[in-house]
Amino acid sequence: MPAAAETQAPIPDLDVPPASEAAPIPPGPAPNQAPPPQEPQPRASVPVQQATAPAAASRSKTEEYYDIKSTIFNALIDAIDLTQLGQLDTESARDEIRDIVNEIIALKDVVMSIAEQEELLEDICNDVLGYGPLEPLLARDDIADIMINGADLTFIETEGHMEQTNVRFRDNAQLMNIAQRIVSQIGRRVDEASPICDARLPDGSRVNVIVPPLAIDGPAMTIRKFKKDRLKLADLVNFKSITPEGGTILSIIGRVRCNVLISGGTGSGKTTLLNTLTAFIDEDERIITCEDAAELQLQQPHVVRLETRPPNLEGEGEITMRDLVKNCLRMRPERIIVGEVRGPEAFDLLQAMNTGHDGSMGTLHANSPREALARLESMITMGGFALPSKTIKEMIVGSIDIIIQAARLRDGSRRITHITEVIGMEGDVIITQDLFVYDIIGEDKDGKIIGQHRSTGIARPHFWDRARYYNEEARLAEALEKAEVRGEEDDF
Repeated sequence: MPAAAETQAPIPDLDVPPASEAAPIPPGPAPNQAPPPQEPQPRASVPVQQATAPAAASRSKTEEYYDIKSTIFNALIDAIDLTQLGQLDTESARDEIRDIVNEIIALKDVVMSIAEQEELLEDICNDVLGYGPLEPLLARDDIADIMINGADLTFIETEGHMEQTNVRFRDNAQLMNIAQRIVSQIGRRVDEASPICDARLPDGSRVNVIVPPLAIDGPAMTIRKFKKDRLKLADLVNFKSITPEGGTILSIIGRVRCNVLISGGTGSGKTTLLNTLTAFIDEDERIITCEDAAELQLQQPHVVRLETRPPNLEGEGEITMRDLVKNCLRMRPERIIVGEVRGPEAFDLLQAMNTGHDGSMGTLHANSPREALARLESMITMGGFALPSKTIKEMIVGSIDIIIQAARLRDGSRRITHITEVIGMEGDVIITQDLFVYDIIGEDKDGKIIGQHRSTGIARPHFWDRARYYNEEARLAEALEKAEVRGEEDDF
């Protein structure tokens, strides 16, 4: 949970109606003596099973619940010193809120079970200090994506499958307030004048917000969660995204400073794969990353992270991806990593790769290695560069060494489907060769894809001399040889 002292002084979330709209709570009989409610755990320590199906959270909240919450929330805001609360650490602030809320419940003779009281306390703490109804979902480690379609519909993706949750916001005003809180933490805004915004949470999770008038049914927010534990190449092998031999080849590609383009569709795991490859960069290399919303998790000590900036209210001050990539060349980088290539910055990245910055990497959206090359050419052409098509292709061939294709299959699984080399040109056509491919054979009775990674039999890849320079040719030859004899379906 974001610490109140680190982000901003807690402010009332517009989770409740104004005091004039809050329904009064009729006095009831004095509640029975009960033990004090237990302290809730902070987000980082909430286990998956606790966050997935708590008894109270499994039922839908009623209007009566929101009326009670509204009255108690308004009383809390009247009683608490928000300035002082903002100076406390998260746990101390939660304790302060809980003490005051317990007093209010006792004074108003609210009749609630222990479970209901715990839920109310947790909701109010989340509203004041965190992201309201999103907090239980953010606490879960098994969720990959959170998709909010207006106040009443929230979906999650777990293990490649989409499901609707019972999480809802009081109204679109509360959802909008939480969206504003998220984007303001990195100095951005989202409103009718600027209805689209990319942002990130303190843990690095990527956030996209689009609001009315563009989002017709209310604000829509998409959160791509980052795993707390950074995935390693061995994890991709365990997930059967690639074979052990394919994993070895990927590690060599990262080690010997090949220029790499990671291609794939939305949700295919491009950023995860990029993070994995960066683990093989030497500790003493100077790396500069350029992203729209910083989410890469490099572990090396000498890393400079750059992030684009949208224009201000006057339409000025925008810093584009191309601005960042061009500036990188003045910062004495050894490797440049672009989170996602979307436009004319492709030209500057290719120039960087071709002028002594070997080992640079980037991702882009494409469905095959061949399509990735065509998209690169289109980005440069549409960027207004008056270059002949053949010249652009020659630049691509001289810059890109490897294309790694990632895919999210129809059963939700993610696979590395191609490891492809860019080896040259014949006439006006770029020539590539596949080192590894993934063949889909069929599916089982449960709808799971049956497939097989296989080597194409290339014994000496185009980057062989580079591998020899880094004393990796023996390991490369061994991996290629083992891959040729493997024939089992994903059996590794």
